[in-house]
Amino acid sequence: MLNIDLKGKRVFIAGIGDDHGFGWAIAKAFAEAGAEILVGTWAPILKIFKTSLANGKFDESRKLKNGKMMEFAKIYGMDAVFDKMEDVPQEIKENKRYAELSGYTVSEVAAQVAKDFGHIDILIHSLANAPEVTKNLLDTSRQGYLAAMSSSSYSFISLLAHFGPIMKEGGSTLSLTYIASERAIPGYGGGMSSAKAALESDTRTLAWEAGRKWNLRVNSISAGPLRSRAAKAIGMIDDMIAYSKANAPLVKELHAEEIGATAAFLSSSLASAITGVVLYVDNGMHAMGLAVDSQALRRKED
Repeated sequence: MLNIDLKGKRVFIAGIGDDHGFGWAIAKAFAEAGAEILVGTWAPILKIFKTSLANGKFDESRKLKNGKMMEFAKIYGMDAVFDKMEDVPQEIKENKRYAELSGYTVSEVAAQVAKDFGHIDILIHSLANAPEVTKNLLDTSRQGYLAAMSSSSYSFISLLAHFGPIMKEGGSTLSLTYIASERAIPGYGGGMSSAKAALESDTRTLAWEAGRKWNLRVNSISAGPLRSRAAKAIGMIDDMIAYSKANAPLVKELHAEEIGATAAFLSSSLASAITGVVLYVDNGMHAMGLAVDSQALRRKED
């Protein structure tokens, strides 16, 4: 029987801030497979996340199948919008949520990880943000659009550029995307659909570049809708989940654990020849071209 074995592997997961969502599920799947886990948490919530962890708020979610608790080797405060400290505006540096922090840009975190651990084997990008996500694309400002692109897609390029040199050959990198990259999803606005499209295009280009430069694999998971805190901010997650259940080939809700298991597989030696792929984990929703619950399909009563 084939087993996913990540013992001796070290993973850096960017984008965990609570015990909800795909980032946490991926961390847990990696822990189950024996990997050592480093976490990059959005700098302004670093203290809250660490306090919640220390106070046992996440203990139930941390339990592994063997009865042990998932542990993080180290948690880093990081803001992937900034590559180096010179990029950080003065008003951000002086903001009370940043004032007590240092070394939170991508280059600084990568350097600190190298100093603390020497290398990593796996890099996970679980980051997305669009300040105007509830706005239609036509109503999105240039600033809001570029902010979405910066934090949701370019951040992956930056992470790979800075962590790639400290990754072992044969390593794996992975990002998370959504079908709005290629299908119109009304309500998924603020430039997020554009950012996801860019992320998927970058996956293919980076697979070539990082593959030839560092012998790394680069893939992306296109996940179905999940009732995470981040998704709730969009304001339509329940409708998206209901739509998927009504129209996808598999009539069930998507579970975060299913994304975690897929991430573990793609990061393991079992997927050693897979790169440049956008893998759908969405109960088959991507395959559908017709909404079977549409009123347009209902015959008028005689």
